[in-house]
Amino acid sequence: MVIGLRYMIIKKKIQINKSTAEFNKPEENHLSIQISLDGFSFCAINKVSKSVETLGHTPFAVSSNIPHKLLENVKEAFENEPVLQKKFSSVSVTHVNNLASIVPKALFDENSLPQYLKYNLKIYRNDFIAFDQLLNHDLVNVYIPFVNVNNFLFDKLGEFEYKHSGTVLLQSLLDLYRFSEKPHIFINVRENYFDLVAIANNQLQLYNSFTYENKADFIYYILFTAEQLNFNPEYFELVLTGNVIKNDTLYEIAYQYIRNVTLIESRSNLVLHESFTDDIQRQFYILLHQY
Repeated sequence: MVIGLRYMIIKKKIQINKSTAEFNKPEENHLSIQISLDGFSFCAINKVSKSVETLGHTPFAVSSNIPHKLLENVKEAFENEPVLQKKFSSVSVTHVNNLASIVPKALFDENSLPQYLKYNLKIYRNDFIAFDQLLNHDLVNVYIPFVNVNNFLFDKLGEFEYKHSGTVLLQSLLDLYRFSEKPHIFINVRENYFDLVAIANNQLQLYNSFTYENKADFIYYILFTAEQLNFNPEYFELVLTGNVIKNDTLYEIAYQYIRNVTLIESRSNLVLHESFTDDIQRQFYILLHQY
């Protein structure tokens, strides 16, 4: 079954190494980490050549949004990966979750962070709320990071920068497609939810996340969003990235209802080994664009 191909990408442990990978010069090496409820991903980058030396992904046997369970999963993945025991001169971490909201910079007040999340999310008094500013786009992403994971990584790696996955995704897409003539809807597919980004008229129209259980849920949310934005399915372009491949069930249901459906082309400024197939680059689109 074709659907099995998509789940194979998601579920298996992935390790891609360049034969020339060297880590004996920490000052030349950067480490990018991506944390989600269902897995731990990383890539080691040579800052001189801008090449990805190693990419790894470990899916969690059981995903959990319970903080201490997530931390246990991260600890196990981290401590079982020899590359992560090396020294790096810089580290960046991306938190992948749907606990975020985009705020226009003109309306943003750093002292009112809970107000931007409370209508869409259940937040608690002791939740730590962070924010990222999108460069050159007058937008702020307000979100809840995995604080206990940050604390663990700080103990292991020292200082690092962290962002929300939505920040990286939006920054990349707005930089590339802001001036496109056609309206676009971008879908970043994950195992049980997807991020939706709509861009038209030189600006962001919508950023949201939707949970889905099957292809009917998937296409319903896309078409409903398009209707609310007055995007004509015969005209706008739907661009898919993340855990999706051509002709899998999600691609096919989208193509059945929307005329223009494409898979995103990675435009990372990193140098990638030939073993980084298009499917792998899509699955790790955010990781490969966070550096």
